Amino acid sequence: MSAIKDNRGFNQIYEQSETNLTRLRRRADWMINEMNAAPGKKVLEIGCGTGYVSYYIAKRTSMQIIGSDLCEPFIAEASKKYELPNLSFVILDFNKASTTVHNKFDYIIGNGILHHLYYNIDEVLATLKNLLNTHGKIIFMEPNIYNPYVAAIFKNRQLRKWASLEPDEMAFSKKFIQTKMKDSKFGNIKVAYKDFLLPGIPKWLVKPSILIGDFLEKTPIKFLSQSIFISAVNEKN
Repeated sequence: MSAIKDNRGFNQIYEQSETNLTRLRRRADWMINEMNAAPGKKVLEIGCGTGYVSYYIAKRTSMQIIGSDLCEPFIAEASKKYELPNLSFVILDFNKASTTVHNKFDYIIGNGILHHLYYNIDEVLATLKNLLNTHGKIIFMEPNIYNPYVAAIFKNRQLRKWASLEPDEMAFSKKFIQTKMKDSKFGNIKVAYKDFLLPGIPKWLVKPSILIGDFLEKTPIKFLSQSIFISAVNEKN
């Protein structure tokens, strides 16, 4: 599968093949289903890459969507490619968001983002709470360390190098993020094993993979899913 590097030389997003767009649309729909997508609700996407998920959600809802990313070329491409009245893109280093972002949001979302912030996840979760309105919600899809493919990529030094991973990114487990969110005083925490559809597979395998994955998510084998789906509520500031 082909990935696109950021301006620091690390792989961040997959090329927009039909398989990967299908995967992104499914994930965006799951996020929307976790929201009260009323007009005027404010959504911040962290690590939006070249903007497809933000664009998709903005197109499907009347919410105000801000896509953010550390990579300036990604934001430039997203701003040029996707234009909607309820959509904007900004450059944002989330490690500095506690001092640079002064707005509050109803939802903060991300697709494969929190694991990039693994080693300072406690600070990140505190920042997320501070950026949310009361009863605002975080919604993230993250790689599941129990998935064999994910484990191989993240745990093997040579495969990490081949995949051009950042030094600090590390996939985590359902239990790990549940514990971290409880410690950070989030409420209504939901963490579920989700999605067996791997990026970059041939188009003809997409529908069978979805059908098989939907079945496996209802069985004990679900712990081998490619990702974990995370949501939690900021009950009070």
